[in-house]
Amino acid sequence: MEVLYQNLLNLDWKMIVMWAIGGILIYLAIKKDMEPSLLLPMGFGAILVNLPLSGAVTQGLEEGPLSILYNAGIANELFPLILFIGIGAMIDFGPLLSNPLLMLFGAAAQFGIFFTLCLASMFFDLNDAASIAIIGAADGPTSIVVGQKLASNYIGAIMVAAYSYMALVPIIQPPIIKLLTTKKERTIRMEYTQRPVSKTTRILFPICITIIAGLIAPASVALVGFLMFGNLLRECGVLDSLSETAQKVLANLVTIFLGITIASQMQAKNFLQFNTLLILGLGLVAFIMDTAGGVLFAKVLNLFLKKKINPMIGAAGISAFPMSGRVVHKLALKEDPTNFLLMQATGVNVSGQIASVIAGGLILNFFL
Repeated sequence: MEVLYQNLLNLDWKMIVMWAIGGILIYLAIKKDMEPSLLLPMGFGAILVNLPLSGAVTQGLEEGPLSILYNAGIANELFPLILFIGIGAMIDFGPLLSNPLLMLFGAAAQFGIFFTLCLASMFFDLNDAASIAIIGAADGPTSIVVGQKLASNYIGAIMVAAYSYMALVPIIQPPIIKLLTTKKERTIRMEYTQRPVSKTTRILFPICITIIAGLIAPASVALVGFLMFGNLLRECGVLDSLSETAQKVLANLVTIFLGITIASQMQAKNFLQFNTLLILGLGLVAFIMDTAGGVLFAKVLNLFLKKKINPMIGAAGISAFPMSGRVVHKLALKEDPTNFLLMQATGVNVSGQIASVIAGGLILNFFL
């Protein structure tokens, strides 16, 4: 009873707010099935680290298990890079290789990064502004690596924003897409012809992308290299068991560790501050402008093309794979149940994965 009484005395309203935030994340994970492997550990972790006198995080000279996990997996960028192997093993670049034009949409959908960089530089120094802007990559591992390398003072808020908005893509993107398109545009049909892609091409693609990215943005080599190595595991044809392990066991395990470790940065005293709320707002702006950039780019192309493109696929150019591609596909089906855009949206989505990593490398080249 004495311990209970002492803990109640150490309880403040900020902790209760963080419990509520953790509860919302758990609700979205379980009830709405929104990226449960990520939001569930983040939500539970947010409650865990905001218990009075919790030993889960650093308390005075005591180092808790989440602090140890953070230093072992995020501070040295280990978890993000390992996760990229799993992501690369999940990606089928076939739709993109069948229609390389889709790569343009992935590039256009990085507009939010550079727009947010300009906006964030009005409130933060350049390194912090660049780290905040990379939330627009819609790629949690890239956000972590860039924030760590630029020694941002707000890495915790950046990680939380990046992963939270990735999971909330099904809520964020549809209103933006509908605002920028007409019903007629949303019902445009795009024929998909499956063009054979040789095994040699599939094997050479990740190798060539790594080399090209290394020449254009040397700072992106680790990010691109781990992503493409994972894809090489998938495509080589002689390491199927390793590819399956990377896609399922490895990716799921690291995602759980990432989720609960990121939550270690959600302590109320550090999280409920004006700058944190500002970063969350700027992160949302980045996602909105990414979506808008991809959609508007498609609309501009349609001014010159005889065979029109459904502008919704431009929104899939953000790196949130495969959520964004699914969002576009579902929106198309909602407008016309016989209009299938899954393959086109997936091709754009995987191009966005590559483009976001290269964008992260370019940011590092500019500011390191």
